[in-house]
Amino acid sequence: MNMSKTSWKLSEAPEGADHIQLAKRYELFINGSWTAPKAGTYFKTINPATEETLAEVAQADKDDVDAAFKAAQAAQPKWQALSGAERGKYIYRIARMLQERSRAFAVVESMNGGKPIRESRDIDIPLAAAHFFYHAGWADKLEYAFPMRKPQPIGVVAQIIPWNFPLLMAAWKIAPALACGNTVVLKPAETTPLTALLLAEVIEAAQLPKGVVNIITGDGQTGALMTAHAIPQKLAFTGSTEVGRKIQEAAIKRNKRVTLELGGKAANIIFDDAPIEAAVEGIINGIYFNQGHVCCAGSRLFVQESVYDKVLLKLKRRMDSLYLGDPLDKNTDIGAINSKSQLETIDRYLKIGQEEGAEMYQTDCELPAKGFWCKPTLFTHVAQSNRIAQEEIFGPVLAIQTFRTIEEVIGQANNTPYGLSAGVWTDKGSKIFQLTSALKAGVVWANTYNKFDPTSPFGGYKESGFGREGGVHGLEAYLRFE
Repeated sequence: MNMSKTSWKLSEAPEGADHIQLAKRYELFINGSWTAPKAGTYFKTINPATEETLAEVAQADKDDVDAAFKAAQAAQPKWQALSGAERGKYIYRIARMLQERSRAFAVVESMNGGKPIRESRDIDIPLAAAHFFYHAGWADKLEYAFPMRKPQPIGVVAQIIPWNFPLLMAAWKIAPALACGNTVVLKPAETTPLTALLLAEVIEAAQLPKGVVNIITGDGQTGALMTAHAIPQKLAFTGSTEVGRKIQEAAIKRNKRVTLELGGKAANIIFDDAPIEAAVEGIINGIYFNQGHVCCAGSRLFVQESVYDKVLLKLKRRMDSLYLGDPLDKNTDIGAINSKSQLETIDRYLKIGQEEGAEMYQTDCELPAKGFWCKPTLFTHVAQSNRIAQEEIFGPVLAIQTFRTIEEVIGQANNTPYGLSAGVWTDKGSKIFQLTSALKAGVVWANTYNKFDPTSPFGGYKESGFGREGGVHGLEAYLRFE
């Protein structure tokens, strides 16, 4: 029985929660059907802005994980046997349905994740649909993308996604896997499972063959059962570096293919010839977008000494204009921290920064009485060795340092175990080319930040993981070649 059918009253919902009617309980989506967990266990998922329970969600155990993988395994030969054009039609249908129900997805994403509705509505949901559209177009063109290589699907894929961009990360992973002829078992994060479950409803409505996509919910234990299972030939994970190491170990033991998109500590570099007003907006977007819950967040700011005072003054003024509050308010810039445990982590780093001798500045805004909130924060007088300059905080916290020469800032920027992203602000093309070549980062933005496109590959180096998602490089991660 489909216990979540009532949720599609959401498709008529306005920008707000007044008409939201989420189901009280969500089951597992296995082999095209909504299935109760074998052990009968459920957990609550909440709205981090209000701490109110949104729904109960099934906790998948070993038997449930096994059932999902067996369904994917049985469906894979049939899915592969379809022509690329036929697979593309299904993927395209999913994309269109996401567009049709985009308002509902945006509201639920903000309710369950805490992010401002403007970000969900204008960025996350449209980009998720764009990934399905893009990969639908590739489904019958793989031989042209990889000439003379005879691309073939890997088989069954296990995918685990994080809580900061739930629907978008699901699209990043499911769309290329399907285009390449693979079948999927996907697990969303335990704090933000709802839009992945609504995506399962879309997949059901799109009449995708049973077992091609299976979406199961649970905590880290469920994820560990997935990575240890014998059936999947590939593991794809986005999340923390610590968990990524464990997944890589599991993949090595069973000789599985793996792609990992892990943590980051990105450098955002401002030269004295940069367009300062635009750069300040780039700094704000780089670190305070989605409350800093972004693996590629520009959490380290390097400002050339000659413009440091000017940049800092303008940055503080711009920070003071940010509105913190209800994620469903279209005027909100800073929403709620995703969970109580993540807020505790951020607060711990705020204390560490001050204990290390850095000077903390926070905006003077009132925090709501309920929910999990953190004021936009920056630290000045930060040393390269400070933990707030080396460790990923995953919150709205910016560490600022200065530099004099281009050689100096290259050394500072690369002095981190991470290598996911970076930003450069200058009006000199020669500096941009020099920095993009010298910075050890998978993505380097020039005079912009946090810009994404389905055609562009994304991924990192060092402790930020390996493999790429998006573009032709992302397709290759889901193929083997004869």
